[in-house]
Amino acid sequence: MREEIRKALQEIVGAKNCRDQLIDLVSYSYDASDHAKRPECAVFPSNTKQVSRIMELANKHRIPVIPRGAGTSLTGSVVPVMGGIVLDLCKMNRIIDVRIADRLAVVEPGVVYGQMEKELAPHGFFFPPDPASSQVCTLGGNVATNAGGMRGAKYGVTRDYVLGLEVVLADGRVMRTGTRCMKSASGYDLTRLFVGSEGTLGVITEITLKISPMPKAVKTALAHFESLEDAGKSVTDIMHSGIIPSVLEILDENTIGVLRERAAMNIPDIRAMILVETDGYTDGEASFQMDKIVEIFNRHGASFAKIAKTAEETEELWQARKSAGSVAAQLRPNNVSEDVTVPMSKVPELLTRISDTVRRYGLPFVIFGHAGDGNLHPRIMYDKSDPEQVEALERAVEDIFKLACDLGGTLTGEHGVGLAKAPFMHLEHDPVAMQTMKALKETFDPNNILNPGKMGL
Repeated sequence: MREEIRKALQEIVGAKNCRDQLIDLVSYSYDASDHAKRPECAVFPSNTKQVSRIMELANKHRIPVIPRGAGTSLTGSVVPVMGGIVLDLCKMNRIIDVRIADRLAVVEPGVVYGQMEKELAPHGFFFPPDPASSQVCTLGGNVATNAGGMRGAKYGVTRDYVLGLEVVLADGRVMRTGTRCMKSASGYDLTRLFVGSEGTLGVITEITLKISPMPKAVKTALAHFESLEDAGKSVTDIMHSGIIPSVLEILDENTIGVLRERAAMNIPDIRAMILVETDGYTDGEASFQMDKIVEIFNRHGASFAKIAKTAEETEELWQARKSAGSVAAQLRPNNVSEDVTVPMSKVPELLTRISDTVRRYGLPFVIFGHAGDGNLHPRIMYDKSDPEQVEALERAVEDIFKLACDLGGTLTGEHGVGLAKAPFMHLEHDPVAMQTMKALKETFDPNNILNPGKMGL
């Protein structure tokens, strides 16, 4: 980086908040995906004014800027593929306001999801999206990727809770979008445009979130199935039964086998498991919903269905689902976790056809995920030092994307596009849609400095 640019950045954020040592550049060269590229420096702004000045400087000199939270992205969405400045927003971590009467919270982007939950819990409220990385991921990253999680079947994803934003545009101008009301019909919905934009349109510096009352009662159950198809049909029937579970997770036979062999879990030789939770204001409400779900399990030939009676039994039922990803990752040095999503009626077909598709390539794989909203996580393990395994992986992933889109689904339900899915955007979006997205990108960022190279834009 040129010396005058470095000095200008140091003047904005202070010398200690502008780093370009090798150890820092390596640290900011990757995320939780297999992609990597070093930036020229990393800066740590502490307020919107500093972000605005950084963007104005970067735009003037055509320097790429990559907004970053905790770096938990699985798609390379914060990898600086064209170098430039990594804008680490971790120091912008204030919970500015919690208004229980208005059911909202105002936060900075560096607030960790788990921190937010702790702040809301004493008030009897929570922020529902619940991504798997909740103890480390930031709310800014959640908004940028439209993150979701295990409670998506009932409570939706991040987009459903963002009321308004403060955004710094590519040229340094600051814009506010949305409202602090529960509803608004005023003007274009610019807020939703920025949610899921992965830092390609602006830098989010403040977020107004809708929050929800915490359910008072929860019931948890586990069901075993001898057929993956029967498990999938159970999911479909549950989701149009009138009962909406708060959690509906599925594990395939490969996942079960890995947990049994690698984690010594006492699980029988079955083809699928479903973990389900219901919640409500009273124990009777949650129990009524669970009883109806167990009836559906039994109707589809479940060989075992257990409802937890204590907190200890609940934790025991959750153990397999919580361990699935980390245990499966032990099978090879590297792994790719996808998050294709299909309409609910297509879940049984997606489950069986993903298995048939990946098995052809001879790589170990598991399938688990959020069956309650059609969002599955096929995880494929491989060794990236072996060219044959890399080629097999790439072909398997492309086939999964084609399958999901052919079934009327999407490339990504919650991880985002980033670098990993950018080459496949045409499978889901027609040429006119892609042209429109590119036109929006050019309008907001004419010099293409905001997280360039991402989302196929």
